Amino acid sequence: MAKNKALNDAAKAKQDEFYTELRDIEDELKYYKNYFEGKTVLCNCDDPYESNFFKFFAMRFNFLKLKKLIASCYVRSPIAQTQLSLFEEDKPPQERTPYTAIMIELEDYNGDGAANIADVEWLLKNKKGVVKKLKGDGDFRSEECIELLKQADIVVTNPPFSLFREYVAQLIEYDKKFIILGNQNAITYKEIFPLIMQNKMWLGITNGDKSFKVPKYYEPRATRYWQDETGQKYRSMGNMCWFTNLEHKRRNEEIILYRKYYEDPAQYPKYDNYDAIEVSRVLEIPCDYDGVMGVPITFLDKYNPNQFEILNANDFRTNSNVPEKKHGLIKDKDGTINGKATYARILIRRKK
Repeated sequence: MAKNKALNDAAKAKQDEFYTELRDIEDELKYYKNYFEGKTVLCNCDDPYESNFFKFFAMRFNFLKLKKLIASCYVRSPIAQTQLSLFEEDKPPQERTPYTAIMIELEDYNGDGAANIADVEWLLKNKKGVVKKLKGDGDFRSEECIELLKQADIVVTNPPFSLFREYVAQLIEYDKKFIILGNQNAITYKEIFPLIMQNKMWLGITNGDKSFKVPKYYEPRATRYWQDETGQKYRSMGNMCWFTNLEHKRRNEEIILYRKYYEDPAQYPKYDNYDAIEVSRVLEIPCDYDGVMGVPITFLDKYNPNQFEILNANDFRTNSNVPEKKHGLIKDKDGTINGKATYARILIRRKK
């Protein structure tokens, strides 16, 4: 059983090797800069030698006035420590010991007149105690990594897609502030949607298309795949979202509503099994309807809790044969109109 678990973990790790571009991190985190002063930031799914999340905060350590920056990585990453390879260079990646890097300062160590990325590299190589080997495999669920989590004020990373549920559950359990990157499909998870409905987490600002570096062993694809002049492979996804529990400017922006339900009610049919009308596009939310509406999950990209409330679909079932949904969404084959299934829908209502 232990052997099977190890094989399954290894398979999952291979599917999770998507490395976020620095520009995508910069585009999102610029909206949160006022949160970081005097705070400890943890990047706990990030090789301190290669992660762009670690690089972003390390380069801006003084600008953001951080108290501390911590990064740690998972030993089974198939490309761990393949760029700088400062330690154990003769060992293949899967046999290397995972590390944690802890920064509490950044100075002009090389004397070039500025504290920059060159000084970060010097710090990692030469400053005693900055880089430490972890005793275990660096899994964020391990005891020693949980101790790192306890030190953090804000967690920022791209967690493994296959472990997104567990990762978020841990952040909630330890009451941490966070900005993490995940797939839009995570919205529909029964463990995630209730947190969104209860305003315990929401979407960030720069959601949508993202490109990622991937390991050499990734097979070419017909779409959303390319290689640069160095042979580095890339994959892109069009449904990526930032998830956070830090307030940002979009949370206060109202959707401008101009469509009117009562001018043409036929454009808004009712569901067969729910007491709600179908609104197939966010831009078509009517300004004169006070009842319950089913909207696409892309609504969350523009959701303002002062303008709308998200409702539990279970409370609006009209057919007792429809099973209660643990996630609180209309999805699968239950969201039908005249017997025809719709896509996943969130039930909302305008606030008066």
